[in-house]
Amino acid sequence: MQTARDVLTPDALAMLQAIAEAGSFAAAARSMGMVPSALTYRVRQIEDALDVLLYDRSARQAKLTRAGAELLQEGARLLQEIDAVANRVKRVATGWESQLTIALDTVISKGTVMELCESFFSLNPPTRIKLRDEALSGTLEALTSGQADLALGVALDAANIAGIQSKPLGSMEFVYVVAPHHPLANTAGPLSDALIQQHRAVAVADSIQRGAGATFGLLSGQDVFTVGTMHAKLDAQLRGLGGGYLPLCMAGAYIETGRLVVKKTERPQRQVSLSFAWRGATASTQGRALQWWLQQMESPLTRAALLEQHRGNS
Repeated sequence: MQTARDVLTPDALAMLQAIAEAGSFAAAARSMGMVPSALTYRVRQIEDALDVLLYDRSARQAKLTRAGAELLQEGARLLQEIDAVANRVKRVATGWESQLTIALDTVISKGTVMELCESFFSLNPPTRIKLRDEALSGTLEALTSGQADLALGVALDAANIAGIQSKPLGSMEFVYVVAPHHPLANTAGPLSDALIQQHRAVAVADSIQRGAGATFGLLSGQDVFTVGTMHAKLDAQLRGLGGGYLPLCMAGAYIETGRLVVKKTERPQRQVSLSFAWRGATASTQGRALQWWLQQMESPLTRAALLEQHRGNS
């Protein structure tokens, strides 16, 4: 009988991913150029070796069991690790990474990042750049899980995480704002928690893959409208769909034109310290692409632009 090591090959894990993406054995078989019976046989081999059922056979579609879902999730992580090993090997041979993945927190200026990418590509390097949109604790998780090489806009302390280095990026001031037609816009005096709690908040979803994630500025029992990015949060608050804290650098232009109204609250004003972090303890373990990006981050002007230049971003 085959063992788990015999059947849990990269090809087998990729096959399970293909089934999940296709939604059925037949569709996955077509996409992989296989007959459905051959695909079913390979899945049964994995099930026999693990002594578990990966799919609910009573369902019309390829519905994963809890064990199957766990294998699919862990298999995806293993495939990423295999890719990471291949990238490291290529980096050792050439000095350049085959791919550099950068996790960008939702508060980072995308326009500034694109300008940096433009400068990087002008060098004609062999390295491909992949940008990941993240939020809150998901930004650091992308780095610690091996899914990113560099993270910009980390709000959590990464100083004591093995294999991770970090430096300050800067601080960001947040202000509580609402649209001028929002019920709180004309309320006198600092807003109490009890008053804010009566109105819908707009919040950015934490992109962390495991765990509950972090929340900021939300009150117990408060109605919440959750969006994916800080720019979507800005848009929602401009439309009066809720209130909440926004970076002053993003909201400032709208405050000046009267499209947003700053409201004082009884809570102290929020000032968030952000950092940039990367994988690799020493320069000798860093590829040339990461070294280039870290060199750009040494510029105070670049660091400031990443936090402040938000006009025209989408």
